[in-house]
Amino acid sequence: MFCGCTPDNDPSGGTGTLNLYGIDPHTLDPALSGDSTSHEFITQIFSGLVKLDENLEVTGDIAREWNIASDGVTYTFFLREDVYFHNGKHLNAQDFKASWERACDPATGSQTASVYLGDIKGAAERINGQAYEISGLRVLDDFVLEVTLDEPKSYFLYKLAYPTAFVVDASTATGTGWWQSGINATGPFKLKEWQPGRRLELVRNDNYYGQPARLERVVFHLWAGVMMDLYETGEIDVAEVGLSYIEKARDERNIFYTQLIENPALSIMYIGFNVTAEPFNDPLVRRAFTRAIDKEKIVDLVFKNSYLEADGLLPPGIPGYNENLQVQEFDISAALELIGMSSYGSVDALPPITLTTGGYGGIIPGELEAVVYQWEENLGVEVTVRQLEVNEFYYNLMEQKDQLFYYGWSADYPHPQNFLEVLFGQGSPNNTGEYYSADFEALILQAAREPDLEISLSLYREAEQILLNDAALIPLVFGIDQVLVKPYVKGYEPGPLGVVRLSEVWIDAG
Repeated sequence: MFCGCTPDNDPSGGTGTLNLYGIDPHTLDPALSGDSTSHEFITQIFSGLVKLDENLEVTGDIAREWNIASDGVTYTFFLREDVYFHNGKHLNAQDFKASWERACDPATGSQTASVYLGDIKGAAERINGQAYEISGLRVLDDFVLEVTLDEPKSYFLYKLAYPTAFVVDASTATGTGWWQSGINATGPFKLKEWQPGRRLELVRNDNYYGQPARLERVVFHLWAGVMMDLYETGEIDVAEVGLSYIEKARDERNIFYTQLIENPALSIMYIGFNVTAEPFNDPLVRRAFTRAIDKEKIVDLVFKNSYLEADGLLPPGIPGYNENLQVQEFDISAALELIGMSSYGSVDALPPITLTTGGYGGIIPGELEAVVYQWEENLGVEVTVRQLEVNEFYYNLMEQKDQLFYYGWSADYPHPQNFLEVLFGQGSPNNTGEYYSADFEALILQAAREPDLEISLSLYREAEQILLNDAALIPLVFGIDQVLVKPYVKGYEPGPLGVVRLSEVWIDAG
């Protein structure tokens, strides 16, 4: 990420280039993307019917307006008529229908289509290969799209801001790896070049229907080295602050103190239980492992107070956040007593336990080492850690999980359903631990159908409490985004969803 500047690296030159550190995305296909790295690129290149504004409210993007029928299931979207793909093709409502049917085509292999488009009538049949079209999609006019849901869903519009619902040129989005070059999309930037492992360059789309990007180009330097070293030498303009650097960055005597931006993120890191596998098919054992972790010590000593201790699943800032949850407090004696009360009777009777995590080079995160150490010290249980390569971890965890897994989740849209139902709902592709509770299912279903927001949020709070009572997970920490941004870079604002609108960033050449 060379400073947004001239070739001689003079930041006052101002060529409108932003240089960022990056790693190769797993995919640039909106239908396939399910990880934050891929989203980082896709949200700059593609666009959809709606987007979230700075207040995380749904606002129009390609859709200039919409109507929701009194039955709560029929949505009519009226599209802008000035939207063109990067190659000059005029967009119309049929492109959205084709894009969503392609995302739901079993041949596409999307792991997100059922979550984000599955509320549409007929989408399940398309996903299961039982229909060629989605019956709930009708093109009423070149620029009018009617969408019918299977039942009222209070969060449906939020889902349409997720990449799975973005529009693609279905005529060119064919074959494996079509997105590696020549992407035809509608977003504020175009993919100019991608050299895997080296460089990915985006350039401004001058025919963008919205406010054109203020940057001429964005260059991602892929796997370029140690991020903080690159930032200190001026090769990149933004750097995430790791735990080893946060104390230095927070020091008022340090030159980088005024360049540090810290924003709460709608994200969580947690330990998940495979509730179908011994010994965690017994809720008493799950509670014991939960109560054997001193999270306060981990946040202080390992995370250096760069994260917030998590009591529940919903992070602060998400509608429905409950600061009065009843939690499984740290208590070693109670944890051992729970194991004694369990179907196993003692620690010695527990089977071998393995925890699955993602990463590179066998390097285990410090917080995970601390958790495993506390289980050994407090319970006398040895837990083996098995590491998967990051992309394999996120996309194949359901099949490859062991008895435990370390997982991170960032909100795709600011609604409690995106955590509760998406991560723990029956049949959700993201319900990796295969948790099920009839009471939990009834509550999230009722909450989704409830038109009164306060009543709906109250129901979601009840559902979250059930998760904690059942020890369906061990919440560890809620995220805080911490980045250093060069003084000449303006408008770089990490949002609560972890996505920066690069089209709103500019270089101050003064």
